[in-house]
Amino acid sequence: MTTVLLADDQALLRATFRILIDTTPDMTVVGEAADGSEAIDLARAHHPDVVLMDIRMPGTDGLAATAAICTDPDLADTRVLILTTFENDEYVAEALRAGASGFLGKDVSTDVLLTGIRTVAAGESLLSPLATRALITRFLAAPEPEAQLASPERLHDLTAREREVMALAAHGMSNTEIAEELVVSPLTIRSHIHRAMAKLHARDRAQLVVIAYQSGLVQA
Repeated sequence: MTTVLLADDQALLRATFRILIDTTPDMTVVGEAADGSEAIDLARAHHPDVVLMDIRMPGTDGLAATAAICTDPDLADTRVLILTTFENDEYVAEALRAGASGFLGKDVSTDVLLTGIRTVAAGESLLSPLATRALITRFLAAPEPEAQLASPERLHDLTAREREVMALAAHGMSNTEIAEELVVSPLTIRSHIHRAMAKLHARDRAQLVVIAYQSGLVQA
């Protein structure tokens, strides 16, 4: 059973998401937060698999809450899925740097939302849509030095194939697409991705993509 924490200042939207998630057999909502501070407290209390996080909330916003949750050792297994509007929310890049596993637009369909929650809960990331790639390219190409997740020198720890797979993932390709490109199995690609994550201490695939842009492995 995937446990979900809802963090959004709009009560009606939270109620809608709760009904949708609670009526899905493999998911349940364990709490609702109206701001970032409450989201942090509830995450620490319930240890949800996924926090469905709005960015713009009064007081402590979703960006600060994401950073607090993703850097808390006790919440290492909790993933943050950002809800936003792709084109307008420049804070998404900061949320990815802070450890968010991906993001969705608030106008997504029911199936896309539920699939997104399952994807993030499984340790994957939502970084394949064209809009997502465009945003990452635009805002992560020239990061602040203090926001670096890994130095460019750390890429020397990777094999040539791991760097190649990491670069293709940063372009938004799925494991299946990368496997077809390199004529290997998706399982092999998954192994390369996980080894690269381990060597670079990336929390998940989303942070691996951030590192690819920050290190210069992939250029905007």
